Amino acid sequence: MPSYPVNHSLYVLLWNKYKPVILKLMKDAAEEPQEYQFIPHEFRDLNPKEKSGHSFTLEAHKRRAVNNIKMSVVAQDLLEILLKSNTALNLLEEATFEFKMDKQFKFVVTRHELETEETADEAVEAQSEVKEKEEA
Repeated sequence: MPSYPVNHSLYVLLWNKYKPVILKLMKDAAEEPQEYQFIPHEFRDLNPKEKSGHSFTLEAHKRRAVNNIKMSVVAQDLLEILLKSNTALNLLEEATFEFKMDKQFKFVVTRHELETEETADEAVEAQSEVKEKEEA
């Protein structure tokens, strides 16, 4: 009989199963937000007594969650899987990703580009040029 770690998180195996799909969604999110419809029973069967539901929002950048995910084991386990993937870590270095799952188990991955100093400087410069033209 196999023995499983007592502290093993509920959703890690499920997220691991879908890791290739999630990585593809992350890559494709460079163009536009990506969606995937999960099968509800896969989550519900793991924890049928889950009172808070399975919906969550996880914003991740580099090696951490940007938002508070303490109340969502589903989001915590997703982050755990992402941190074990070199591909995901590389993508999380480049941008902030938002992973959102709603009550209907629709999973959306959105990539938010980082605003670099150069980009911010260009925006300020463009605003200055517009003001100069308006004043002239």
